[in-house]
Amino acid sequence: MDGPASTSSPVEFLLRRPPPRRRRLPLAGAFFAPSGLSGAPLLRALASLAAGLLAAPRPPSQPRNLAALARRLALLDALLQSLLLDEPPRFSDAADLCFRELYVVLFRADLLVSYVASAGRAWALLRGPHLAASFRDLDAELAVVLDVLPAASLRLSHDATGHLDLLRAQCRRRAPAQYHDPKEAALRDRLLAALHQFELGQPPGPSPLKSLLSSIGISDAASCQAEIEYLEEQILSQEEDTDLLLVGSVLALLRYSLFSLFDPGNAKAARYWPSAGNVQRLPSWGGGSCDDTSFSVPKEFSCPISLDLMRDPVVVSTGQTYDRPSIIQWIGEGHSTCPNSGQVLADNRLVPNRALRSLISQWCGVYCFQYDSPESNEGMAECVATACSSKAAIEANKATARILVSMLVASSDSSKAVAAKEIRLLAKAGKQNRAFIAELGAIPLLCRLLPSLDQMAQENAVTALLNLSIYEPNKTRIMEQEGCLRLIVSVLQNGWTTEAKENAAATLFSLSVVHDYKKMITNEPGALEKLASMLKKGTPRGKKDAVMALFNLSTHPESSGRMLESSAVVALIESLRNDTVSEEAAGALALLMKQPSVVHLVGSSETVITSLVGLMRRGTPKGKENAVSALYEICRRGGSTLVRRVAKLPGLNTVIQAITLTGTKRAKKKASLIVKMCQRSQMPSPMSLGTNLRVVDHSLVGNSSLRRAASFGSGELSNPVSISVPVP
Repeated sequence: MDGPASTSSPVEFLLRRPPPRRRRLPLAGAFFAPSGLSGAPLLRALASLAAGLLAAPRPPSQPRNLAALARRLALLDALLQSLLLDEPPRFSDAADLCFRELYVVLFRADLLVSYVASAGRAWALLRGPHLAASFRDLDAELAVVLDVLPAASLRLSHDATGHLDLLRAQCRRRAPAQYHDPKEAALRDRLLAALHQFELGQPPGPSPLKSLLSSIGISDAASCQAEIEYLEEQILSQEEDTDLLLVGSVLALLRYSLFSLFDPGNAKAARYWPSAGNVQRLPSWGGGSCDDTSFSVPKEFSCPISLDLMRDPVVVSTGQTYDRPSIIQWIGEGHSTCPNSGQVLADNRLVPNRALRSLISQWCGVYCFQYDSPESNEGMAECVATACSSKAAIEANKATARILVSMLVASSDSSKAVAAKEIRLLAKAGKQNRAFIAELGAIPLLCRLLPSLDQMAQENAVTALLNLSIYEPNKTRIMEQEGCLRLIVSVLQNGWTTEAKENAAATLFSLSVVHDYKKMITNEPGALEKLASMLKKGTPRGKKDAVMALFNLSTHPESSGRMLESSAVVALIESLRNDTVSEEAAGALALLMKQPSVVHLVGSSETVITSLVGLMRRGTPKGKENAVSALYEICRRGGSTLVRRVAKLPGLNTVIQAITLTGTKRAKKKASLIVKMCQRSQMPSPMSLGTNLRVVDHSLVGNSSLRRAASFGSGELSNPVSISVPVP
């Protein structure tokens, strides 16, 4: 997965020129005849559909089959026009039924032609045999309809009868081999031969590779980039009978070609994610553009909080829709009402508004904006990595990485920014990519871009380091690179964009997995201070990155002093009230409270104990375990005063009881110890956790009779009742 994305400001997207309609290959039997149409209206609908197919521009792929289809459509159109000359047309119910079935066949033909027209050229070449089979099936269906058509009842003219006979003959006489174009087969063989050269570690030379791509229809950076994006979409959708390894190999070849043959700077134009009310003109593209290059964001598609176009629309309990990051931040700031209606939120559940997301996606397609739903982003990297695992793909990616690393050395600043972005993308897909990118020496070169005045260069460089750090040996390379840790922290402190800062925090989290590096990060000036600040004031994504990094750093036994100095402990205490990060915050505090000074600071907060008990009640199993562990450390090291505060808390009995029954093994043990410490605390009268609470000795948990004997009171804390519990 790529580095975390910014959620508080408009995201810069790449303006792309996707094909107008991208759809799966139409399936036989998937459609129904039109209802309510018969007689003349049905014939006119058929004639209109046939004429539209004839008038549509013919795609470059599948030329033989498209030409044959055009000949059949011309004959069919002539037949239909002849029938329409008879006003009103008169024919039997059987003929009417045949024409309804003919409509279904023509509708499938329209979808098939649209699919071929919208498909990427490389994809259509790879799917050539499947497309040929679809045209063959279409001819077979058309032949069946024409065979059962009762021509005698139609009173056809001599010419119309000739058209029908010729149409029937054309649908029957094509042999299966005639559906396969020899030129396309030869071109497919050339593509496979190029992939074989990559398998041997010998990439094709520039001249033969350029000739191959030109024959496919890829002549510049823009068309190459469009093909790459289309193949990525197909890998994600995983259409039936697709050879993903072959598609991944071609994808890797095209990436290599983009940088070895073309100028990738011409493949894209950066655009900001549009805001409500913005009316802008989009630059036109050579070779075609969207029909309408001006746009105004519909109010219905804009988040009422941020006024930005929504990427992940969700519905709250009042029925209002917001963009997920914006409403999460609103709730995280302590608001309990709906921003639009002012009504009190019954709960914090967020239900995805998939219908609205689909409409936004369609709108973006019209105006040539890339719209990536969160679901597709989460799955893309893993799918592409799996598809690009063939020998040819690995070698092609290695060759691409060599070019990108060389661009980091000797190119202009703008080219270095492009190279950093492509390394970032390459490094997010697969362990092997991360390994050989680092082996080629990319890490020190990326570090040099961290102080860059180009905000995109800085952002892509730190995110590339984040993606590379996922591979364990690369953590050592990064930490041993002189000045690299300092530069990452400087981006965390003063990065140009929110995403750069958040990804710097995520990089520290990734590096802190290694125990030996925890102290180095903790002692780096400014690291803990900025993580604490991000945990307090960052976006939801930033808070998550910061708390995870602080949690990892807390596991080092010598971290507590710096955590206190940097106000990280205070930030963790405040985060216990934020459901997004409370579980990790509780875990970090449980580790840090092994030091008395931290316990004293935590215990002085009026809300800590209440927040921990609340987390014990509603958290995940791991969150409950962290909260119990933190409460245990408060009771164990905080002295009798804190223990008595814990014992007097209303509702503690019910929570402890539930955890002792359903919690993790560690949580059960800590909960039992909390009860014992509360009972031993110095109080004027013995403390009670219910009328008949008994503590289960977990060393005897395997004894079924003892388990059955353990019983728990159901009441809240009430009048003290003396309990006899053995003291260990």
